[in-house]
Amino acid sequence: MEFINYLFIALLLFLIVNRFIPTKGVRNITTTELKNELNDKNKQFVDVRTPGEFKGNHIKGFKNIPLHQLTQKATELSKDKEVVVICQSGMRSQKASKQLKKLGFTNVTNVKGGMSAWF
Repeated sequence: MEFINYLFIALLLFLIVNRFIPTKGVRNITTTELKNELNDKNKQFVDVRTPGEFKGNHIKGFKNIPLHQLTQKATELSKDKEVVVICQSGMRSQKASKQLKKLGFTNVTNVKGGMSAWF
């Protein structure tokens, strides 16, 4: 019985750690670095927050595609251009980056700290 407890704890730790490990092949930038890239026409900017969060405050040039709709609406994005993803804190954008990589996007960038770090 003790073995099962250790196995359960190990699995739980693995899942927690795996959630915070950056996705392979995803570039991470700060909001300061983002400010230097906003005028780049070869990039697509996606905000994965809810429409209510986006309406309350967003960065000009970002398109709102909520995380729960990203898989369905990914066809609206070009796989030939870099996709820069932001959310409120950086957690949803990290998930979105993983999803985009699985969907075949090769050039994905996550904004660390999200909108919380923008100001």
